[in-house]
Amino acid sequence: MSNASPAFGDIPVDAPIYVAGHRGMVGAAIVRALDKAGCTNLITRTHAALDLTDQAAVRGFFGAQAPRYVFLAAAKVGGIHANNTYPADFIYQNLMIEANTIEAAFRSGVERLLFLGSSCIYPRLARQPMDEAALLTGPLEATNEPYAIAKIAGIKLCESYNRQQGTDFRSVMPTNLYGPGDNFDLENSHVVPALIRKFHAAKQAQSPAVRIWGTGTPKREFLHVDDMADACVYLMSLQPSVYAKRTEPMQSHLNLGSGEDLSIGELAETVADIVGFRGALEFDTSKPDGTPRKLLDVSRLGALGWQARIGLREGLEQTYQWFLDNQADVRG
Repeated sequence: MSNASPAFGDIPVDAPIYVAGHRGMVGAAIVRALDKAGCTNLITRTHAALDLTDQAAVRGFFGAQAPRYVFLAAAKVGGIHANNTYPADFIYQNLMIEANTIEAAFRSGVERLLFLGSSCIYPRLARQPMDEAALLTGPLEATNEPYAIAKIAGIKLCESYNRQQGTDFRSVMPTNLYGPGDNFDLENSHVVPALIRKFHAAKQAQSPAVRIWGTGTPKREFLHVDDMADACVYLMSLQPSVYAKRTEPMQSHLNLGSGEDLSIGELAETVADIVGFRGALEFDTSKPDGTPRKLLDVSRLGALGWQARIGLREGLEQTYQWFLDNQADVRG
């Protein structure tokens, strides 16, 4: 179509696009990517304006706004501590958010929906790197099982609507994300923002050492949130004939990652160096490690023509600068 941005495939730049969860790190990055692609009709709502766990409210919103495309980035998220402390909140809220949004999208005739899950959907001891077919082949990591089950349900919702109703609902499973807009609260943050805040506070206090959860040996893959958003916009823009397998069990979702990993110990050393903390790193082996390794097989993603661009050190440097520029209190 002549009025479509080349960066956004066949989707007109003035098409109504709803980004659910636009104030979160993921949703905000998707909004930036859509702005960059030239999209001019973005629909957003704060949680106060639209509670996605309220089915009637969600149906009313979709009926009134009639978005043609939906990015479902809204979710309750957190690290190991938060998942262990609030398991009921994590499974209930995420199930309600995705069920209400996907059903309302179908009812209102949404043309395409992109659901964002998580790499924690895979078994704790899945063969590495984890390809899409590893789904439901073994027990999940206990520390975030409720969240993972909710995200698996989201995949199956999209897959089932595609099979029964002929919808074009796509599911992507990002690896560990970090970047601007991350949550730096030590009580419920993920590993990258937690390390940045810990090392910064220790540097400011001139502490001799920083204690880190676990042994430092588990390996993790990380993807800058702007790379993630770029991939989501790219994948949404693909023709249905190109973005295939939307109805195939264990294959209807797509891994989204960098294809590279490193140990938590190596990550901690890198963050400490970027922040400028010169003290010792002490690993608290009484704390849980989580899954031993989580590396995604991104060969299907690569075959569709996308790969990550932002290197880890470059991305961590950008994230630390964002933290310095945007945190009201960066001393603790």
